[in-house]
Parts: sequence; C-alpha cells; structure tokens
Amino acid sequence: MYLLIVLYLNFFVPNIQETNATKILEKSEEQLQGIKSSYTEMVISIVRPKWTKEMTMKGWSVGDEYFSSVVLTPIKERGTVFLKRENEVWNYVPSIERTIKLPPSMMMQNWMGTDFTNDDLVQRSSIADDYSNSIIGEEEIDGYDCWIIELIPNDDAPVVWGKLVMWIDKKNYMQMKTHFFDEYGDLINVMNSVEISDFGGKKLPSKIEFIPLEKEGNKTVIERQVWEFDIDINPRLFTPGYMKNLR
Repeated sequence: MYLLIVLYLNFFVPNIQETNATKILEKSEEQLQGIKSSYTEMVISIVRPKWTKEMTMKGWSVGDEYFSSVVLTPIKERGTVFLKRENEVWNYVPSIERTIKLPPSMMMQNWMGTDFTNDDLVQRSSIADDYSNSIIGEEEIDGYDCWIIELIPNDDAPVVWGKLVMWIDKKNYMQMKTHFFDEYGDLINVMNSVEISDFGGKKLPSKIEFIPLEKEGNKTVIERQVWEFDIDINPRLFTPGYMKNLR
C-alpha cells in the first residue's frame, strides 16, 4: 500500500543521478517486499468527521508480480480477498461467493470505503519500471533529512496517477511523505509516515496516514503490526481458485 527508497546518489553528475534514481526505485521495492517475499498483518482505520471504522487484514507478496490479502475483521467483511497476479487483479466477495476479475476501469475506485484505491492496495504498477524519475531537491521532514524524487508515468504504463513526488530519508532510506497528483497536475492525496519501527532488522514506517485533500476531516490510517521478509509462501495463495480458502 506504500514505497521505501534506498538511495545511492551523486548530485553533481546529471547522467549518473538519473541512473542512480532508477536503481533507488528498484531497491526501494526490494526493501518493501523483500528480495524473495513478504508477509504482513495490519490494522486499517477509516477516519471520518463523525465516525471511525477499523478493519484488520493480512497479506502475502512475492516480488512485485504477486500479492494477495484477506480481510479478517469486521465480521461483515471477513474473507474478502484481493489478488494481484502479474497484470491481473481479482476480488473474492464471500457474501455472494463470487470471484471477480477487476477491469482496469475499476482500479481508480476506492477500496472498501478507505481513501486509497484498488490500485494502491495491490500496487499493480512498478515505480521502477513504469515511471521516469529525477531528483528535484531535498528537505527535512520530522527531523529526517530527505531527498525529493519526482516520478512521471511512462506513456504506456498501467498507472492511475499523473505524477508522484516522494520525500526519502537519507539515513534509513524510508519514504517519509508522498504526494499524489492527477492527470491534470492537481494534488489529490498526501501520504505521511508518522511512526517508525524495526521489522527483522529493517527500519520501516509502521504507521502511515493517507489523506484526501478534497475531503476535509477524512483520512485512512494503516498500522503494520507484523512484517516478515524472505519467507516461504505457498504459490496457491496467488491463484483465483484458492481465494475463497484464505483465512
């Protein structure tokens, strides 16, 4: 649902900077997903001006091609599964016992009432492969000295955002903030890292806030309680036929 950048950068040679920016993005996905695979358990809080809803879920990933997640609570949504399998995205809805392949037109829709989209959830796009990138500055965020990286989607990339801007911690290579722009250049969402924890020797954001700027008082908070890397995962977890069995 968010990206971590590992940075090896030379500001004084533009061509080297461009090459290193690409390597940064490739390494960031590796840091987030693990060289081989990852498993996570999280709590998602949907915050509105007059109410708050909480759900728990867990997810598995192998590289950036396979991702599967299942909702555990609340009871009404228990067993809801989202699956990314290469370029395909699937959804299992237990209330109607149906597995649905999502068309590209649905990827920009909000996921289960949260402030992020279906595409944000399954990370269908690759920041390293689908965007051109450049280092555009530096700034301190919450005491962390950060580089600022701008990402513009390639013409043929399967992405929903018109531009991303990321603030990346220079010491621990964490993504501290991301701005999401639409195709017209308007800033739509802001994602902030608000808590940092250690997961298996990796210092990573454990709590983030996803804020839609056009909806005052709304935000979605994601808190990762477990995050494991490079573990063995049964490949059946990434098949549409097995989605209804995820627990």
